[in-house]
Amino acid sequence: MELFFERTFNHNNHRLFFAPGRINLIGEHTDYNGGHVFPCAITYGTYALVSKRNDTSVRLYSMNFPEEGLIEFNLDNLQYDINHSWANYAKGMISYLKQAGYKIENGLDILIYGNIPNGAGLSSSASIELVIGIAIEKLFNLDINRIEIVKIGKQVENHFIGVNSGIMDQFAIGMGRKDFGMLLNCQTLTCEYAPIQLHQHDIVIMNTNKRRTLADSKYNERKRECEEALEILKKVIDISSLGELTEDSLKSLKNYLPNEVIQKRVQHVVSENARTLKALRALKANDLYEFGQLMDASHCSLRDDYEVTGRELDTLVETAWNQKGVIGARMTGAGFGGCAIAIVEKNQVSEFINEVKESYKEKIGYEATFYVANIGDGAREITEEEDQWVF
Repeated sequence: MELFFERTFNHNNHRLFFAPGRINLIGEHTDYNGGHVFPCAITYGTYALVSKRNDTSVRLYSMNFPEEGLIEFNLDNLQYDINHSWANYAKGMISYLKQAGYKIENGLDILIYGNIPNGAGLSSSASIELVIGIAIEKLFNLDINRIEIVKIGKQVENHFIGVNSGIMDQFAIGMGRKDFGMLLNCQTLTCEYAPIQLHQHDIVIMNTNKRRTLADSKYNERKRECEEALEILKKVIDISSLGELTEDSLKSLKNYLPNEVIQKRVQHVVSENARTLKALRALKANDLYEFGQLMDASHCSLRDDYEVTGRELDTLVETAWNQKGVIGARMTGAGFGGCAIAIVEKNQVSEFINEVKESYKEKIGYEATFYVANIGDGAREITEEEDQWVF
């Protein structure tokens, strides 16, 4: 990567930065309902070799998208440009940091390499946003609170790129800690860390390799259904989000909801939010088996009450449940494709992957892809002492 930087930019004066991808361990479709999520940063992510220039040009090259070539723009023109492809994430961060009053007067040379699997739903876009944000903070000696970089990353995603996502991705990537998951309150951005001691286990990410054609439309449909339920319940009880409901309070409120479909949607949101709180307690008690049972229950709720899994994800997860050494498994992400995760005993991982892969291909007709993930630290500059990455 260093030689590639030198060949691309004709110098080798650079610093190395990294931002991870993320997985959500439990707490799905709770974020936009004012509830909790439980993500962690992983050791797959985005590396950036970055140097400050003497002029105002920004030059970017991605080793993942060599066909895009060298992309160049000026600090005086930071408008979104469809022709700049992935580089718009970097451009958006520079633009929004400048708008926030941070002094960025020099251009940059940036070489990007990511090892997050393409299309796996592990948040490669937020990873790019955060690695650029951290690089700018360090190179320009800016005093930026990490939460502010997280919030600016979300603004870039929502307003510059135009994707209506929550803050979980940027938060997990910016605030991650090695061997810890985080319970994040999406309303208040308060966060509590919980140790995840995987001495004898691995997290296996299982990518359906299905194009997520339904994910966006069904996401918006579910969001509308939850908004409808909230407006009805606001007339009965003083709440501002479904995340404020408890499982007990929902029992007395269900009859106010107009039909079984809306009832099931709210049932998922409330029970899933409760599972995130139970997950925190389980991990603090070092009870990985309880955590695994909560993962299983989460998938059942997403399948039966929220109805966002689909045949591919159900095949992966239900096959995983039947394998030796599996503590728990569930879909993760928006659904209708993307990924599932499983916690598996280390000595069973190879057999687990072989069995699930074979069963999936037999039932679905094409292969799933598998990755063993470790829980890592959040976005940071990589120092010489830590510089042991291999490509």
